[in-house]
Amino acid sequence: MEGGVHGTEKAEFTECWRTTWKRPYIMRLAMSAGIGGLLFGYDTGVISGALLYIREDFAEVDKKTWLQETIVSMAVAGAIIGAAIGGWINDAFGRKKSILCADIVFFVGAIVMAISPAPWVIIVGRILVGLGVGMASMTSPLYISEASPAKIRGALVSTNGLLITGGQFLSYLINLAFTRAPGTWRWMLGVAGIPALVQFVLMLSLPESPRWLYRKNKVDEARAILEKIYPANEVEDELKALHESVEAEKAEEGEIGEGFITKLKGALKNRVVRRGLYAGVTVQVAQQFVGINTVMYYSPTIVQFAGFASKQTALALSLITSGLNVVGTIISMCLVDRYGRRRLMIVSLFGIIVCLLALSGVFFQAASHAPAIGSFESSHFGGNSTCADYLSAPNAQSWNCMTCLKAECGFCSSQGSEFKPGACLVTESGVRSACRGESRVWYTEGCPSKVGFFAVILLGLYIITYAPGMGTVPWIVNSEIYPLRYRGTGGGIAAVSNWTANLLVSETFLTLTKALGSAWTFLLFAGFSLVGLVAIYFLVPETKGLPFEEVEKLLERGFKPKALRSKNEKNGKSQASS
Repeated sequence: MEGGVHGTEKAEFTECWRTTWKRPYIMRLAMSAGIGGLLFGYDTGVISGALLYIREDFAEVDKKTWLQETIVSMAVAGAIIGAAIGGWINDAFGRKKSILCADIVFFVGAIVMAISPAPWVIIVGRILVGLGVGMASMTSPLYISEASPAKIRGALVSTNGLLITGGQFLSYLINLAFTRAPGTWRWMLGVAGIPALVQFVLMLSLPESPRWLYRKNKVDEARAILEKIYPANEVEDELKALHESVEAEKAEEGEIGEGFITKLKGALKNRVVRRGLYAGVTVQVAQQFVGINTVMYYSPTIVQFAGFASKQTALALSLITSGLNVVGTIISMCLVDRYGRRRLMIVSLFGIIVCLLALSGVFFQAASHAPAIGSFESSHFGGNSTCADYLSAPNAQSWNCMTCLKAECGFCSSQGSEFKPGACLVTESGVRSACRGESRVWYTEGCPSKVGFFAVILLGLYIITYAPGMGTVPWIVNSEIYPLRYRGTGGGIAAVSNWTANLLVSETFLTLTKALGSAWTFLLFAGFSLVGLVAIYFLVPETKGLPFEEVEKLLERGFKPKALRSKNEKNGKSQASS
């Protein structure tokens, strides 16, 4: 919330705990709205496991990489649209109605996926779920931010991030629970409708954002909510700050006019908003181009790339990385108001780059030491079962498991050891069953590797460095960086940027790994992360503990990193701390 009484003192997680213990209504608002983050996280995580079983039920999905990518990424495409219209709904009808609308659309999408008779119906359901996720992804942190005291705002908005990671962890548990149940992936996807229904019921009993209510001249309703959030001696200060802010906005809107298109044009012409968008869009795009959703959407597949062929094993190991994501988000809640948004993101990106480089090295090592293809092993299953490309290859003696998989065939390991020469066979269900019937292991995504376990460890380290900084902070920054009159518009633009980047990453990941190999793909993401680090350093100011009006003044002055400021600027404290 805005407020003249809040300085820029260091607010810690313990302060958040003390405040919400005295006023549990604040946490009730934050946790109820934060279920939108749970929806976001569940949808992100559940498809990674469900896809393994969808491929088994639909042969065309198993054979077509682009169809797998489409099933995964159509939720992201829907989220782009949801985030775009969510900004307009937020400003026109309020934060609460936007969340309720998101819940309805998400619930319908979950049911459609659960009863899908064909891949195209799954895609329709994914689009509907994406619409709901897109609206919730920008509205939930915005609602929490506007119903939070400035000194604990970062920690409370982090509850949305905690529920995102909690949703991802829950999705892996659900995936494991239904691995042996009839219908497997249908249950995995259908269960997503439950938290949407729960949030819908909870939000019916909660108020609209007090900032939005005041903006709509519903002063008494805004006051009643503020009285539940703030001590009695601070309520009048908050109302006064709101009054001054709203009057200034109305004066400006008298010049730029109303309506979404007009507001969008006004936002892009406004220097403060443009600078806010430079920061907000930068952190959202960087969040995706570090490759996080390759891990979230395809985590079991990546584990299979590392040489773990069993779907149950891949899901179990993915559960570990998801659990670390939750731990990292809790760390963020403890640190974000102590050390600041900017510092956490920069430290996080350094860790991400190191992990991606190491992960690339592990996959290079695994590819160069893949088991060879044995001609006797391949002919053992009959000529019609042997990979056609292997039979016709002039250099078949040099083939190994990786060569076999690149030819879109399957590797059947040796009976004696997974690391000895195996068979290169066609990817048909009968051949796969014959391989497994001899107690051999069937590989189609990755090859047996003695260093594969290191890939799982590095995935865990990647997550634990990502979550406290780049995982939660971009959403906090975007809930703080825009003036109230443009908060819905600015948040919508930034959320669309996030989901567009997400779409590009999720729609191309499997294609990139097929064309470049896993090692070069992760090396590419390390390069993107370095670009993101540089952009954040130069464009993103610190907003820790600042009331919204102070953030606006900071952007009006313009931001420079501390290392680039003149001595007078440093002494005069004319810039925000870097």
